[in-house]
Amino acid sequence: MALDRWIALILLGICLAYGYAAWFTMDDGLAPFMKRNPIWPSTFPKVLSVLGIIACSIILLGFEKTEAKEADIDYRRLGEYHLGQALLLLALMAIYALCLRPLGFLISTSAFLILGSYILGERKWHIMLPVALIATLVVWYLVQQVLGIYMRPLPGFLGG
Repeated sequence: MALDRWIALILLGICLAYGYAAWFTMDDGLAPFMKRNPIWPSTFPKVLSVLGIIACSIILLGFEKTEAKEADIDYRRLGEYHLGQALLLLALMAIYALCLRPLGFLISTSAFLILGSYILGERKWHIMLPVALIATLVVWYLVQQVLGIYMRPLPGFLGG
């Protein structure tokens, strides 16, 4: 069996367990007034589990298969891919998650976008810096002002 089918089989097991929890165990502790609501806290997990089971089944049954392309990942040649970049990006994501609270959203997100694009090979600083800063400010504005979710913009010692 191909690598993608093995991964789909593992994900199918996870989706089945998640679906079981969503369908049979999440709604037991609901208050009586919540049971009359059209949307329960388990609605989104139920939808996710069903979509995951459908997607995994499509892969397992091979409906998405077409002729093999040169762009497909060959797990026997993993050493020829850019694993260093991928591992650096994973490490950068972990560092970003750890720095969000102490450094604030604006500084840590800007640094993440700038360093991430540098790791991926972008060397045009005159493009990279404004794009990262504008994207960070737009996301912060949308989350903070439009959605009304407070995110500390700056570190605590700078008044954030």
